[in-house]
Amino acid sequence: MSIVTLQLGQCGNQIGHEVFNAICSDVHGTHGLCSKKENESYHDACKERFFSEEESEVPVARAVLVDMEPKVISQTLSTAARSGCWKYDGRSHFCQKQGSGNNWANGFSVHGPRHKEVIMNLVQKEAEKCDRLSGFFTIMSMAGGTGSGLGAFVTQCLRDAFPTSFILNHVIWPYGTGEVIVQNYNSVLTLSHLYQSSDALLVHENDVIHKICAQLMNIKQISFRDVNQVIAHQLGSVLQPTYTAENGSRYSRNPLGDLMETLVPHPEFKMLGLRNIPQMPENFLAYSTFSWPGLIKRLRQMLIANAKMEEGIDWQLRLPRLGTSIPSSHSTNKPLHFNTSIANLVILRGKEIDSVDLGSFRDPSLYTSWLNPQDAFKAWKTPRAFNKYEKSASLVSNSQFLLKPLDNVVGKAWNMFASKAYIHQYTKFGIEEEDFLDSFTALEQVISSYTTL
Repeated sequence: MSIVTLQLGQCGNQIGHEVFNAICSDVHGTHGLCSKKENESYHDACKERFFSEEESEVPVARAVLVDMEPKVISQTLSTAARSGCWKYDGRSHFCQKQGSGNNWANGFSVHGPRHKEVIMNLVQKEAEKCDRLSGFFTIMSMAGGTGSGLGAFVTQCLRDAFPTSFILNHVIWPYGTGEVIVQNYNSVLTLSHLYQSSDALLVHENDVIHKICAQLMNIKQISFRDVNQVIAHQLGSVLQPTYTAENGSRYSRNPLGDLMETLVPHPEFKMLGLRNIPQMPENFLAYSTFSWPGLIKRLRQMLIANAKMEEGIDWQLRLPRLGTSIPSSHSTNKPLHFNTSIANLVILRGKEIDSVDLGSFRDPSLYTSWLNPQDAFKAWKTPRAFNKYEKSASLVSNSQFLLKPLDNVVGKAWNMFASKAYIHQYTKFGIEEEDFLDSFTALEQVISSYTTL
């Protein structure tokens, strides 16, 4: 089944380009480190998923590119075409000259309705090229105007036009120190609207990826491209084919459907966080060896202690023992910083995956009490290596991973709102104070739900 990707705004277009790059180099790379037969069936499962491939033609990305300024899209189109490995369809993009001025209301209330027909026609054409449509993967930032405001509007339109298709929104969380003065307003409005129309929100935090670039990838002067390549690697490690059944003999054909079924058991909980290990500079790989027990132990502790990356994990934090006294009506005796999960998915790629013991992820103490741990945990595997890593593990978690950043953003936005700062910039485009209050209410509900796990 095929996925149509929507690249929205500058950030969405730049990350989208790196995602297609990572997927293409994975498919055509010689680093599968598995049998020829295995490699062929992996290739077969990759076909149609992200690219439409004609015989003897360069693969064409199944994507729609949208921005309110032309510069990034024209760069993205030409860079992809020059690579010779893949390209975008030259007709599947839409851009304007004026931008959204980092104003969510401008993207949502002005550009969205004004250009809805053209954008949705492009989406419809891409969807019609798919023999079977798995759903939509949108990539956007929360901080600016086009990706966030127009992105939220387009997601609503997707839900109306394709009520039975899956929608996975990939959202970039802004730097805490701030890129845009009103980024917290934009973030609150984006998240509350996406929560209504999306099936799941997969979040990457800029601050975390920046740290990975500095501390794990040893990059001295970090560019947006470095950050985007780490994000693309992590996304590829989840979206590329795997065996989803316990003793699978066929690669999964419905990546978005399988993700939702595994990770979103209740519509109130749709915030997904992603961790991927190991991550290191390519020239270190030849000198590194990894054991599965070591990788799994680290990944599990990252989950328990809500560690953002494999360096600086708090190893002191332990799982509570079940059966000890429960002090209040809903809270267990879990330590303060303990990260409770609703659902977890571990994806293993590489050698000797059949020998890996994942029993430690089925521990009931990891999960909320209203779910059976056997249902709350799934593992997907493939013996084919990903992106030159002999062994790699990804964890996609629906848990309290994002509770603190979400609480922070809502708190900062509320403080500005309480003093009426910059509200006039939004009301002039039709977003009233009531709309802000609705958004705050919606996100307070999300925070409350995750807090009481």
